[in-house]
Amino acid sequence: MDEIYKRYSKIVYNYLYSLCENREIAEELTQETFYKAIKGINKFRNECKINTWLCQIAKNEWKDYLSKEKKMKQISIDDDNYLEGILIDKSLENDEAEREEIINLYKEIHKLDEKTKEVFLLRIKGELSFKEIGEILGKSEEWARITFYRGKVKLAEEIKLDHRKGK
Repeated sequence: MDEIYKRYSKIVYNYLYSLCENREIAEELTQETFYKAIKGINKFRNECKINTWLCQIAKNEWKDYLSKEKKMKQISIDDDNYLEGILIDKSLENDEAEREEIINLYKEIHKLDEKTKEVFLLRIKGELSFKEIGEILGKSEEWARITFYRGKVKLAEEIKLDHRKGK
């Protein structure tokens, strides 16, 4: 199991981080994921790649975490404190205009439908390939590509609209 942890922990962590955008929670859930994987290794039937199996466990851990914390299914990013937490990872040397652009982009991303948003965050934050995203979500690589592309087009339209309105 040490070998599996060394090989896949970063993928699982990146996946969880793309969902929760919080380092501590992602680390905690990564540990829980591997704990559950150790307990349930006999349930792994080799029907999918091990990283896909681990990410499914991770996704279930994330859902459990949200339930336990009695949070809504989707975290609202309208709260400026939450947004500041997300942007901590960005360079603190960014000027105010650039930070505002990033905040607006995150707001638009979180307006996307759930599946498109998940694909977007897995691709951008999780740095996963379209193939990996498709495997995790139980869809094809092509579906992940198309969903990402459509989301990108929708974001571009919304950002243009916001600029026209002077936001």
